[in-house]
Amino acid sequence: MPEQDQRPLRAMGLMSGTSLDGIDAAVIVTDGQQVMEFGPSVTVPYADLQRRRLRAIAGGQGPVLQLEREVTQLHAEAVAALLKIAGMTPAEIDVIGFHGHTILHQPERRMTWQIGDGRRLARETGINVVYDFRTQDVDAGGQGAPLVPVYHAALAHYLPRPLAVLNLGGVGNVTWIGTGGDGLDRLIAFDTGPGNALIDDWALKHTGTPIDRDGALARAGRVDEALLLALADHPFFDRKPPKSLDRDDFSVSRLDHPRVRGAAMRIAAVGRLETSGLSAPDGAATLTALTALAVAKSLEHLPEPPRQWLVCGGGRHNPVLMAELRQRLKAPVAPVEQVGWDGDALEAQAFAFLAVRSLRGLPLTFPETTGVPAPMRGGVFSLAG
Repeated sequence: MPEQDQRPLRAMGLMSGTSLDGIDAAVIVTDGQQVMEFGPSVTVPYADLQRRRLRAIAGGQGPVLQLEREVTQLHAEAVAALLKIAGMTPAEIDVIGFHGHTILHQPERRMTWQIGDGRRLARETGINVVYDFRTQDVDAGGQGAPLVPVYHAALAHYLPRPLAVLNLGGVGNVTWIGTGGDGLDRLIAFDTGPGNALIDDWALKHTGTPIDRDGALARAGRVDEALLLALADHPFFDRKPPKSLDRDDFSVSRLDHPRVRGAAMRIAAVGRLETSGLSAPDGAATLTALTALAVAKSLEHLPEPPRQWLVCGGGRHNPVLMAELRQRLKAPVAPVEQVGWDGDALEAQAFAFLAVRSLRGLPLTFPETTGVPAPMRGGVFSLAG
């Protein structure tokens, strides 16, 4: 439902990422091309039970419809929480950009599934909602991810090129921002490989804590270099972009399968990992190095090396991972806060931005960001009430 009125809108974005840590909500004022104002943000953490239940329906298994209702309600509560913090009423928000929670992403089969009922959310909140951002791109043959690059470019208009914005959530993805022959921004984007998901799953399995907080577990271990090279011998890393991953395309579900270690070890079918006998610290150290090595391998697919890497997502809070990135990228690596961005709110802000672009009929994805044949609009509009 494109709008003809081009005035800036006050939009709220909602994001539930593959890291399963919670729901991020943020407000911005934007016309869909520039950001005029950054408003408040909040993260509403998932309870342990909610996190486990969401984890259990990955791949579209189990009580999906029941969880969809619960996830929608949790998002409505996040909206209410942010409105309270901001001292605002629903009438002061023009639109919500509602990503939902991805439980299946297989673009090669033209399938992507984000649970979350946009129409219900519009009724619950009394605010217009744009949702289902990925389907149109995937139906047209695109990867449906990453979606945030156009927002990265809007934020980075004043920064020197080429620049890389690296998001380290459950999956890692990079946006390369350069200058095209026409003098306009050139965007290249793709998933780099595992982000925090493998590290988080390993930490949960071996310590009972769902993250390696401050990289403490990895810091206590040593990287198994032979195993790291075996894990990095995966066809995804050599595949040319555009490309994207489901959270479980790489998995620690078989990391403790007894098997001879060494150079003969390989990643099994569908990205499953196998090894034996790793201590908890050594496993965390090796998987942290794998995440960084995956990012370094992305350089093979970029037109020229970035002058700077700006990191958002939970991975920027892991000093061991940040140190690994600096070592392997041989370039300045810094959290996005160094240039004044809010790394915790950035993805939620992006879906507020994309909601306004959707209303204005502006493209969300591009051939060099998702592989879609031509710049593609997206999103489904639901009227409040």
